[in-house]
Amino acid sequence: MPKYITTIGLEVHAQLNTRSKMFCPCPVGYGADPNTQTCPTCLGLPGALPVLNLEAIEKTVLAGMMLGCSTPPISKWDRKNYFYPDMPKNYQTTQFDLPLCLDGGVPLYDLAYPKDAQKSIKNPGKVVKLTRIHLEEDVGKSTHSGIGTQLDFNRAGTPLMEIVSEPDIESAEEAFAYLISLRQILIYGGVSDADMEKGQLRCDVNISVRPEGQKELGAKIELKNLNSIAAVRRAIHHEVERQTEAVMRGEKLLQSTRRWDDDRGETQLMRSKEDAHDYRYFPCPDLLPIRTASIIERVHPRVPESPHAKRARFEQDYSVSAYDAGVLTSDKALAAWFEEAVAADAKVPAKKIANWVINELLGRLNEASSALENSLVKPTALNELVACVESGKISNTQAKEVFDEMFSSGETAVAIIKKKGFEQVSDTGALEAFCDQVISANPEKVAEFKAGNDKVLNWMTGQVMKASGGKANPKVLSELLRAKLA
Repeated sequence: MPKYITTIGLEVHAQLNTRSKMFCPCPVGYGADPNTQTCPTCLGLPGALPVLNLEAIEKTVLAGMMLGCSTPPISKWDRKNYFYPDMPKNYQTTQFDLPLCLDGGVPLYDLAYPKDAQKSIKNPGKVVKLTRIHLEEDVGKSTHSGIGTQLDFNRAGTPLMEIVSEPDIESAEEAFAYLISLRQILIYGGVSDADMEKGQLRCDVNISVRPEGQKELGAKIELKNLNSIAAVRRAIHHEVERQTEAVMRGEKLLQSTRRWDDDRGETQLMRSKEDAHDYRYFPCPDLLPIRTASIIERVHPRVPESPHAKRARFEQDYSVSAYDAGVLTSDKALAAWFEEAVAADAKVPAKKIANWVINELLGRLNEASSALENSLVKPTALNELVACVESGKISNTQAKEVFDEMFSSGETAVAIIKKKGFEQVSDTGALEAFCDQVISANPEKVAEFKAGNDKVLNWMTGQVMKASGGKANPKVLSELLRAKLA
């Protein structure tokens, strides 16, 4: 059976989290009543003129810096002409040949891949190359029903970055990892909330297949109506299979746009694909080109640590595994929470705190379907709990019970330990009496230990623990017993 090569490129539209729209002072928000956040400019009324939103320009340049893009000395604005009901001007103000950002790339890290694909990553450490990032205005929203279409222009004019990749993605799993990584970078940079459910992050997928050995790419087919990252993966799998079967039948594929029906799990033809000349781009007569040197100078100091750099730092500074660092930095708020917990007392091993965050805190939050911001366990409180375990004040088993109550009540570890009477006995004088009692009652076990059966020590430790009501410090107890038996 002949092999076929899949080539994928992604066009990601990310709304910037600015306070106002791209070319007018109307507020940017989500959930307002339809058509209440509009003005003559974003409605495209005659005579209304645009004014540039500097914050949107700066945030786009910042995103480009985080993605390794370059910014040309001059960037200009263009009109992209097309008729659509949610575009009242019949053109979109965008950027064509001189965008704000060029080149760059999105790194794919192991934990960004779907869980079922993380053990079989074909190209570990891959960086997907970018073509450009340009800034434009978003369009309105059409809601279709059986009786007609409702147009809501609240979204029209919202600053929108279009992040265009090279045809550099080879599989649905790489596309999934690309979107996870890109979304994380945008959130870390504070440039977009990137919530797909709110339409703040949208993605179009370009796919082509060709027989192995053929250099020329196959017909580019674009997929739209992709409402989640998981849907992107499903749609790519389906479309690659559909195109491959068509080529194997000898069918000639044509450049086109298809929509993804997630309920049916299939793509459906929408229209033949437009080319750039169909949009009749021309320079916007209402907006002057911008010189970017001063913007770059102003934005550069604001570039934050990237999630990928943070992962490397966590491994080095906190001696955590690559996996642990990946989990801890997967969310900006979680990374900050962990670092606050570590900073509360530098004597407490960061690795131990990381284990509690990953295995206990995140597990309980997941079970409760709750967010980190709602956790009653605060960073300093977790540090205090781990310190109690490390000092031998309580055992690991007791600590988990304490954590359960911390999670449900918000009380501190020390308060719960005192209330439950968990504090362990570390005083050797008090423990010696328990040890002597167990040793004198079990001479045969003493003989076994002296004959070389080291496992007897664990049994005798357990007996002393019972005698002490579970309050003996296991570490102190074990050392004391070994000394007495010797």
